Amino acid sequence: MPFVQSELGMVLEGTERELVAACQAGDRDAFRALFELHKDRVYSIALRFTGEPADAMDIAQDSFLKLFSGIRQFRGHSSLETFIYRLVVNSCLDRKRKDRRLLPLVDEWAATLRDRGASPCEELLRSERRAHVQTAIAKLAPGLRMVIVLRYTEGLAYDRIAEVLGCSPGTVASRLNRAHKTLERRLAPWAREQGGHYV
Repeated sequence: MPFVQSELGMVLEGTERELVAACQAGDRDAFRALFELHKDRVYSIALRFTGEPADAMDIAQDSFLKLFSGIRQFRGHSSLETFIYRLVVNSCLDRKRKDRRLLPLVDEWAATLRDRGASPCEELLRSERRAHVQTAIAKLAPGLRMVIVLRYTEGLAYDRIAEVLGCSPGTVASRLNRAHKTLERRLAPWAREQGGHYV
C-alpha cells in the first residue's frame, strides 16, 4: 500500500542516518520510505544484468529482503547506497547460474547508432549491430558483466565500483580492461565484415 504523501514527507525529511536508525528500530514507514527511494535503481541493475523482467523482480525482492533483515547490522562504514548496491550485486551474482542473458547496453557503446533519419537498410544494420553487441556482453563472465553494468549503466566511478564490489580501483580498471578487450575481440570479425567499427 503506498504512503500517504505527508507520512512519506515526514520520513524523508530526516537524514540518511535517521532513516537507517528508524529502520533499525523496526519503523515500518521508514522501511517503506527506504524501499521507495531505492526500488527503481535496484530493479534497473537487476534487469540489465539478467535481461528478464521476472528474474529482475525476483532479484529486487531478494535484495530488499536481505536489506530489511540485515539493516540492524549496518554500521555506516559505507554509505547506505553503497550497502544497497552490494546487496543487489550479490543477489545478481547468486542468480548467474540460472540466467546469463543481459539486456543490450548499446547506448554507451555505439552512440553513432542514434542518428535520425536513417534509411530502412541503415536501421536493419543498426539492429544487427545491437544484437551482436548484446550477445557479446551476455557472454562475459558475470564479474566482468557486473563492472560493465555499474560503470556504463549506473555511471559509477572506479572508486565507487571498488567500494561496492569490495576490491581495489585497480582491480576494477583491470576487469573493465579485460571486458573491453574481450568485447573488441568478439565483435571485431563482424565489424570487419561491415567495413567499420563498433565504437
